[in-house]
Amino acid sequence: MTFKALITEKTDDGYQSRVGDKNLEDLPEGDVLVRVAWSSLNYKDALSASGNKGVTRSFPHTPGIDAAGVVEEAGDGPFSVGDAVICTGYDLGMNTSGGYGDYIRVPAEWLAPLPAGLSARDAMVLGTAGLTAALCVEALIDTGLQPEQGEVLVTGATGGVGSVAVSILSNLGFKVVAATGKEDAHDWLRDLGAADIIGRDALLEGIEKPVLKPRWAGVVDCVGGDILVNALKSLQYGGSAACCGLTASPKLENATVFPFILRGVNLLGVDSVELPCEVKQQMWQLLASDWRPALDKLESREVTREQLPDCFTEILAGKLRGRVVVKINP
Repeated sequence: MTFKALITEKTDDGYQSRVGDKNLEDLPEGDVLVRVAWSSLNYKDALSASGNKGVTRSFPHTPGIDAAGVVEEAGDGPFSVGDAVICTGYDLGMNTSGGYGDYIRVPAEWLAPLPAGLSARDAMVLGTAGLTAALCVEALIDTGLQPEQGEVLVTGATGGVGSVAVSILSNLGFKVVAATGKEDAHDWLRDLGAADIIGRDALLEGIEKPVLKPRWAGVVDCVGGDILVNALKSLQYGGSAACCGLTASPKLENATVFPFILRGVNLLGVDSVELPCEVKQQMWQLLASDWRPALDKLESREVTREQLPDCFTEILAGKLRGRVVVKINP
């Protein structure tokens, strides 16, 4: 049986992506065959499609680290034919054929049931980015963060993780300061719930100093580099920063131990890829209920697989904002 998929191949002109045919036999071994209805666009998808060997080792390959759809074949595990499921993270779309194909075949432990209150399309408006944002918020709340403690900074606020974090934190009553270098996004960020906007340049001031005036009660950082360094320097006593991204840099070259030993701050690492699926299920339940963000405001647009190559270029250049949902086989 053949099906349609986005296929990335290495050519004489570099890595190119096109929609073509694949066979079910091409899919890896796994417990569950899922017919994909919707997927989403993430930075890692664009890295895979551009031939980044740190993400995908061999080509041809079908990217797509997110997928939502219906079980077509099930083994002896917890799922039955017809169940609506979500798959995010693990090896999907990296070295395992991903969500930009009509079908995926994966281990049962990679799948979470689609929670009541979310459609497959809703789940992919959120995707890995929404799941990661929820994990960042949970990490901060677990340290004891309360709205009355003051402002919470979200860096990279126009991106997928950042925009969802702004919406969740605002809905929970926090005063959110959204960091962005995109002036045309200010109104949109305020509509998402940001109480104030701060520019990237302002966040880089005083990078040469070991500590800065305390301001932030908490931080959701999606960019890394010097912006994260200065955010740590500006945390209130005992405050925490949840770190989940590196779009600016993976390095903390200008960091010192002073914020940690003088103010007792915390740097919290957040991973949504290898997280046990039962934890992901808990987060999906929150995203479908008490922590549900404003999906209509988060979505920037809906695209087809044929439009994805242009989207890859945009997201790598930092020109996209919000979430892009990908129509596969609804």
